[in-house]
Amino acid sequence: MATSDTDRTAYADWLRRAGPAYRLVQKVWNIFWRQVSRFLPKRLYARSLIIVIAPMILLQSVVTLVFMERHWQLVTQRLSTAVVRDIAAIIDLAETNPPPDGDYSELARIAQQRLDMKVDILPPEPLPSPGPKPFFSILDQSLSEEIRDQIDRPFWIDTVGDSKIVELRIQLEHNVLRAFVKRNQAYASNSHIFLVWMVGTSLLLLGIAIPFLRNQVRPITQLAEAAESFGKGRPLPPDFRPRGAEEVRRAGYAFIQMRERIERQIEQRTAMLTGVSHDLRTILTRFKLQLALSGSKPDMEALNQDVNDMQAMLEGYLSFARGEALEDPARFDLAAYFEKLGDEAKLRKRKLTTTLTGATDIQVRPNAFGRLLANLTGNAFRYARNIDIKSTHTRGTLRLVIDDDGPGIPADKREEVFKPFVRLDNARNLDSSGTGLGLSIARDIARGHGGDIWLEDSPMGGLRVILRVPA
Repeated sequence: MATSDTDRTAYADWLRRAGPAYRLVQKVWNIFWRQVSRFLPKRLYARSLIIVIAPMILLQSVVTLVFMERHWQLVTQRLSTAVVRDIAAIIDLAETNPPPDGDYSELARIAQQRLDMKVDILPPEPLPSPGPKPFFSILDQSLSEEIRDQIDRPFWIDTVGDSKIVELRIQLEHNVLRAFVKRNQAYASNSHIFLVWMVGTSLLLLGIAIPFLRNQVRPITQLAEAAESFGKGRPLPPDFRPRGAEEVRRAGYAFIQMRERIERQIEQRTAMLTGVSHDLRTILTRFKLQLALSGSKPDMEALNQDVNDMQAMLEGYLSFARGEALEDPARFDLAAYFEKLGDEAKLRKRKLTTTLTGATDIQVRPNAFGRLLANLTGNAFRYARNIDIKSTHTRGTLRLVIDDDGPGIPADKREEVFKPFVRLDNARNLDSSGTGLGLSIARDIARGHGGDIWLEDSPMGGLRVILRVPA
C-alpha cells in the first residue's frame, strides 16, 4: 500500500510539472490544425478523394524514391562499370601491342563484334571543351566516376547528344581513343517502364475509386437535401429513396419514419383543433344569440364585447397552434404584395417606401408567408408613421428589412416578445384586441421555411425587423 501511495504521489508530481508543457503543446497543435483545416475541402466527396489519393501518392513517392535511389542507380552503376572495363581493356591492348603500321582496324573490329561498341584511334589532338551537364545526370556521374577509378586519364563525355548513343574520348599517351557506346549498355533505360506501369495502374485505380466514392457520397447528399426540404416545409425530392451503404440506408429509413410520424402528429393535432374550434364557435354563437335576444342594455353591450374578445383570442390561439405546415410550396409575388401594402398605407395614412432587388417571385407556402408579412407590417403600420421596406433576393435567399420610426422595443425585451402570449405594456405589441401571438406566429412560419427573424435598432429611430428565408 505504501508503494502504491508513493507511485500515485510521484505520478501526481509529474503531472503537475508536465501539465503546463503538455497544455502548451496541445494548444500549439490545435492552432496548427485549425490553420490547416482552413485550406482543406469541406465536402465529404473531396475529403474522401484525399483519403484515397494521399496514401497512394505517398506510397508511390516512397517506392519511386527507393527504386531510383537503389535499383536504378545500382543497375546503372554496374552497367557503367562493365562498359568502362571494356574500354580499359581496349586501351591496354592498344598501348601494350600497338600495330607497327599504326593501323588499329583489327582492334576496332574486335570491339565492334565482341563488345558491341564502335572504337576509333585518333591522332593526338586536344579534347573538346566540357559541355553543359544535364539536369538529371546519373549516367554522366556514373561513367565519370568509373573512368576516374579504372582509367585515370583525361576524358570527355557527351551524354546529351544522340539519345541512343554515348560518345567518350580518352586521352592516351600518343593518341586519342574515341568510343561510341549504346546508351542501354551503360544505363538502365527500361526504368521508365516501371514508372509507366505504376502511374497507369494508379490512374486505373482512381478511375474505379472516383465513381465508387461518388456513388457512396450521393445517398448522403440526397438525405441531407431531403432533410433540408422537410425542414423548409417542402415535399421530398421525387427521386429520393434510401440507398448506398447499410448505415446510410438505415439513416434514410429512419428519416422517412420520423417524417411520417411528425406529419401524422400534425394531422392529428389539426383534426383535434378543428373539432375544438367548431365546438367553441358553436358555444360563442349561442352566447351571441342569447345576448341579442336579451336586449340592448349597457351590461349586455359589455358582455357582447367580452364575447367578441373571446372569439378573437380563440382564433389567435387556434391559428398559432394550427400553423401552416400542411400547405404546399408555391409561387409568391412580392411585387404584387407590396402594391397591396401601398394601398393599405394610404388607407391608414402612413408613408411607405419599398425597394425590390432581385427576383420578385419566390417559392414559399403562400398563405403562411402572407400571414408572416401581414403580422410584421401590421405592427409597423400600427405604431409608426413612416415605414421603409427593402427586399433583396439573391443566391437563393430572401432578405427583407422593415424599418420604422415608431417607439421600438427595448433591446433586453426583443427575444421575449417572440414568446407566445407575451405582451409588453409600453411596447409595440400592446393591443386591446391582441393576444401576444403575432411575432410568435411570424417567427414560427419563418423557421418553418428554414429561416429566422430578429430585431435591431432602426436608423429611422424605431425598430428594424430583419427576415431571412431560403427562397
